[in-house]
Order: sequence, then C-alpha cells, then structure tokens
Amino acid sequence: MRRRFLISAILLCLLAALVAWFTHGIGFTAHATPSWVEATLLTGARRWATPTAAHTRSNPVQPTSEVLRAAMAHWADHCASCHGNDGTGTPLGRRLYPPAPDMRAAGTQRLTDGDLFYIIEHGVPWTGMPAWSNGTEGGEHDSWALVALIRRLSALTQQDLNEMERMNPKSPAQLEQDRQADDFLKGHD
Repeated sequence: MRRRFLISAILLCLLAALVAWFTHGIGFTAHATPSWVEATLLTGARRWATPTAAHTRSNPVQPTSEVLRAAMAHWADHCASCHGNDGTGTPLGRRLYPPAPDMRAAGTQRLTDGDLFYIIEHGVPWTGMPAWSNGTEGGEHDSWALVALIRRLSALTQQDLNEMERMNPKSPAQLEQDRQADDFLKGHD
C-alpha cells in the first residue's frame, strides 16, 4: 500500500511538473479552446466525481406539457444566458473556460438523466456551471423538469423559442427600450 502511494505521489509530481513546463511563460487564458487532452481530463474528472448512485438515477418527473412549460420558463430565466434558449450556446457561454456545452450535442445527450440532474444540482467545479440545489423537494422537482427539457431541446418549435425569449431576463436598458417601443406603437410621444 505504501509503495502504491509513493508511486502515485511521484506520478502526480511528474504530471504537475509537465503542466508547469508546458504553461510556463504562455499564461492562462479563457480565450483558448480546451485541447482534447484537457477536454478528456475534465470529462473524466466529472464522471469520476459523480457518485454511482447519482449516475444510475432515472427521472421521476413525467414530462407533461405543464412540466415542460414550467421548465422552459426556468431555463429561460436561469440557463439561457450561457446555454441559449435552444441549448446551442451563447457568446457568453462560449467565452467560459471550458465553454458551456451544446446541450443538444451527442456528448451531452449521452449523459444519463442522473448525470444531468447531478450536474444541475451540484454544479461543475472550475467551470461556469453553478450548483442550483436549494435543498428542497420543489428544487429537485425543478431540476428533474430541466432534465426532461434538455432531452427535448431539439424538438422546440419557433413558437416555444419566441415564448422563452419573452421570459429571458432583461437589463434596465432593454426594459426602457421595450417601454419606448410600446409607447411609440400606442401613439405616445
């Protein structure tokens, strides 16, 4: 056991030295696209950090039209700023390191429902993905509803996307612009 620990410690030190050697003088930046090595390591670390019991969970929430409408509102308010209403990402999400994933892509869709739930509830350390868990049954229900929505993002209609756009948070400048447009359309000065 002591020998394994010593070998592991030596390998970890060698890996740290290799990383230091490769990054010395070039700095760190979120502008770069993660290399396949980084992406593989990050994916493996996320998989390793997800408990087996979470990985095998199935979604207890039935994807009724009411559940999906509520999930769309939640997504538009909390998730769309990085992932986009349609799940393909936004300029903000693409500037994160690593970039926010395309939620409709095969790699994301291959995750189990339990994996997606765990990521929503607990976040992903060292990325832009926060932990959304609030420790309540209602919060868990909302997270499972989001899992159901993620499975259906590619089937959203243009009407669904327009509805979600109306639910996206707006800055004070956008609210003022909307007010002025409404005033103009009503014939006010």
